[in-house]
Amino acid sequence: MIVLHVSGFDWDSGNRTKCQKHGVSIPEIEEAFQGEPRVAPDPKHSDEEDRLVAIGRSSSGRPIFVVFTLRTKDGHRLIRPVSARYMHAREIDAYEKESSETEE
Repeated sequence: MIVLHVSGFDWDSGNRTKCQKHGVSIPEIEEAFQGEPRVAPDPKHSDEEDRLVAIGRSSSGRPIFVVFTLRTKDGHRLIRPVSARYMHAREIDAYEKESSETEE
């Protein structure tokens, strides 16, 4: 599992609009990174920069899938979300199954 050591988020009008396209709010995206999200590389979509995916939950418990990259600005390492969406039922089932197997 990848552990993120960051000091915040990098938002601007470009990624804010794209991330909200699927109905996920900015606070929900940030909540997905609290706790212990599952983070993995996304080499298939990383032509120009390293991309990662995170699976976490909003404060209401809804599973969220976020594609992001890491940026450094003014000496701070930041999460820059690229895209976000709520997970589909099939993905949720697989996530929960894997979570329960990991806890055992």
